[in-house]
Formats: sequence, structure tokens, C-alpha cells
Amino acid sequence: MIKGFKIGHYTDQKALTGCTVILCPEGAVCGVDVRGGAPGTRETDLLSPTCMVEKVHALVLSGGSAFGLAAADGVMRYLEEKGIGFDTRYARVPIVPAAILFDLNVGDPKVRPGPQEGYEACRNASSDEKTGSVGAGTGATVGKILGPASMMKAGLGAHKMVLAGQVEVEALVAVNAFGDVIDRDGSILAGAYDTKTGFLNTTSFIMGHPVPPASQMENTTLGVVMTNVKLNKSQATKVAQMAQDGLARAISPVHTQYDGDTVFVLSLGEKEMDISILGSAAALAVEEAIRNAVRSAEDLGGIRCWAELKKGD
Repeated sequence: MIKGFKIGHYTDQKALTGCTVILCPEGAVCGVDVRGGAPGTRETDLLSPTCMVEKVHALVLSGGSAFGLAAADGVMRYLEEKGIGFDTRYARVPIVPAAILFDLNVGDPKVRPGPQEGYEACRNASSDEKTGSVGAGTGATVGKILGPASMMKAGLGAHKMVLAGQVEVEALVAVNAFGDVIDRDGSILAGAYDTKTGFLNTTSFIMGHPVPPASQMENTTLGVVMTNVKLNKSQATKVAQMAQDGLARAISPVHTQYDGDTVFVLSLGEKEMDISILGSAAALAVEEAIRNAVRSAEDLGGIRCWAELKKGD
């Protein structure tokens, strides 16, 4: 984990939902890029380079659809108790952007992360990395084109890179995509799967078939890229834009009307690097984190996972 960041999770494996919190108590410069057609976000307007506040104190990735945005309230309470926030002279106001994914189609749709779950995720925060079916990735699935019967389990994935021996770039991605997850060689790692015929190939299928009702397609992939390179908000936003290329290389199709794909970038450190190089590294880190999310997923709720298929090979 990059120095200055801590990550905590709240996981409900029975209801198949959860939330993930990235804490940066010192305050980190943050940028964001939203590409999907169905985003659910909080405080992302504040991240515009034209807005006043320069730093955030935490990010929240949550399941529970729009209900899950309430998890950020608990994170704000936790930070306020620690005296962390933007000083308004009258109170310190924690700056906590958030984004959600849709996991109400698995587990118990009446159970969603809220303030208490966000608070618990903060209490669980550490520098230890946990991935797979945890936090915001607990109810994450991919390959929705034929509905729940053919979708596969995904989760929360991470990948870290070190450039020039000192520049650190780490991606954390909750993968809950409408499309398939694609390996480096172009093969499908996880997606719409039929026990008799294998993977469908969602992109090829939709080229010649009408798309099923949107009720089968609520999704969204959420990513956070952390770095020890010193960035301003404009630079962080540019890196977030470039990091979205990782989604495009590892998910097909991506950025659809049924996805709310969102990538944040957090900068905390004093290292220097060309923004184009950093953005390229961020895209690579996101790309591999997506694949790792599939490889580390568990078959919760009876939903098949990559490891299950691998055993059958």
C-alpha cells in the first residue's frame, strides 16, 4: 500500500453487498472521470479543477445502488470524530466523494450499506490489501446480457506498479460490468456463460441481437488509482481520463448506458513524473486490477466464478 493511504471494507456475504473506504487523513488531491451512462456519485462536482476545495479525506466505493451513497455519511462521522476535514473556521468538514455500483440483483436487495457500514469500514482500515469478494466487490458480477442465470462472479481487484524505482501507482477496482472481462490474449476470463456452449462473447452477440430489458443490466465498474506523484487537480483529472483506457482494454463492451463506470485518482506524495507516462501506467494498473478482481472472486450466492471454471479445465 502506498504510504498515507489505508483501505477498509465492510462485507456482508449473506446479503452479498458491502462498501470499501480509502482513507487519506492528510488530504489527497483527487481527480475523477465518469464514462458510464448510469453513474451514481456524490461530491464529484467538487473535484473539478474549477472548484475551491483542493483535497479529499476519503473515498467511498459502495454496493447498494443509490442507497449505498449513504455509507459516506458514516465515513464523515468517523473523520469528524478524528478532527479531520476542511477547516471552515466553524467546523472541520470531511470531504468524502463516493460512487456506487448496482448489486441489488444478488443476495438481499433490502440490505444495503449505510452510515454504520461506512463507519465500520473506516474502523477496519489498514495498510493490508484485501481483494476478491470483499467490500464493494462482494456482490459484483459480470456478463449480464442473458440475465442472472449466465452471469459470473467478479469482485474487488488490485494491482501495483513501481516506476523508475520510486514512483508508485496502485489501482483498486470493483468490477461489476455488463460486459465480459478480457484477458491479455483476447480470451474471455469471465462473462456471460452457458454450461453447454461456454462463453457467449457479449460484444459479438449484441451486434446481431436486440438488447434485453435494462432491468437485467444494472452494473458499474468503479476504480481508484493511488500514486505518490505530486499532482494538481487538473493533472489528477487527466490521469483519471487516461486510466479509463484500462477499462476499455479489459472489459467488452464498456461504458454502456447500463454502466456507471467511474475512475478516481488520488495523489499523495512529492515524486515527479511526466503526466502522460503516469496516465499510461495508471491504465495498465487498472487493466490488471480488473483481471485480478475476477481471478480472486469467490462463488458466493451460487454464482459461478473463474476459479470454479478453472478447476473444470
